[in-house]
Amino acid sequence: MADATCLFCRIARGEAPAWRLFEDAETVAFLDIAPAAPGHVLVIPRRHVATLLELEPSAAPAVVATIQRAGRALLARMGADGFHVFQANGTAAGQSIFHLHFHVVPRRHGVRLTQRGPGMNPRAAPEDLAAVAERLGPGFREDT
Repeated sequence: MADATCLFCRIARGEAPAWRLFEDAETVAFLDIAPAAPGHVLVIPRRHVATLLELEPSAAPAVVATIQRAGRALLARMGADGFHVFQANGTAAGQSIFHLHFHVVPRRHGVRLTQRGPGMNPRAAPEDLAAVAERLGPGFREDT
């Protein structure tokens, strides 16, 4: 069930702006506006669940498939050498938005990540996000 106050539910419904890269019946992938690295993607289930423990096991394959799609696009379209997938459950783990979400972050040899956490990464400029969305979008559509 959707949560009317949840930002990610609003993004999933198309009621809040986001740099959307991919969506299907069960998931949405969009750019993080305060990326740890250019191309940092968030993958969410459409259905509101706060943590991984609340995700129905039957929904997990769709979420994982979208994470894989993001990883392939980062490797093919952003020149990444690899990628991190991370996710937090609860405030003690650093979760700040209580809608399950996975961070898919491109990595390059020798390049350190910026700090993560609420307010720790600066927001990316809209023109930078637009350029990244343009590069990644075809990768998501073509399932590279």
